[in-house]
Amino acid sequence: MIAKIEGILESIDADKAYLRLPTGMTYEVLLPAYTSARLSGSIGDEITLHTLHYLESQAQGATIFPRLAGFLSVTDKQFFELFVTCKGIGNRRALRAMTLSTAQIAGAIADRDLAMLQSLPEVGKRTAETIAVTLKGKVDRFIDALPAGAIGADGEPVTATGGGHGPGSLARDAMNVLLQLGENRVQASAWIDRALSSDNAPADAEALVAEVYRIKGGG
Repeated sequence: MIAKIEGILESIDADKAYLRLPTGMTYEVLLPAYTSARLSGSIGDEITLHTLHYLESQAQGATIFPRLAGFLSVTDKQFFELFVTCKGIGNRRALRAMTLSTAQIAGAIADRDLAMLQSLPEVGKRTAETIAVTLKGKVDRFIDALPAGAIGADGEPVTATGGGHGPGSLARDAMNVLLQLGENRVQASAWIDRALSSDNAPADAEALVAEVYRIKGGG
């Protein structure tokens, strides 16, 4: 089982990345749509992907190909593994459907926001209802997950783990305030993502909420 892979990102071709390892080998790694978009500016950089190795059948099972799917965090990988337990959501379909961050999709599921779920590629009304019912009560731990690549005010990568006044707590505190003010969880997650990914990321929840409203106002 290939659990993690590190190398130079040679190129991205729609839904897949080509990663060159120090040994000279280049791996084709399938990506969720959201991850593919985030990596578009990292061509030539060394990256790490948490991977899932699986077999894909074609021609009614007559031909089987090994596939490698890659994610920017363990959390994203774990959400994908949960997502594909839904009836009608296979590996390829799940990768294409994940055009939003893990936190955004998890928030839509928790809030039973069927309209948001239906906005995902290849997810119709019936599939959206199946996802909401199947994953009800199973996605709470993903809602606070910050997008991979978010940078904190200290210039270090932000993670959603840890307590106290760490970056994960900062995002949760800001989210709680925004929800109390009547904001949609999924949209608030996107605003927090953008605010924390900026060069001058807010250092406290009050500043983060203020930055979110600046972004909401078109700033």
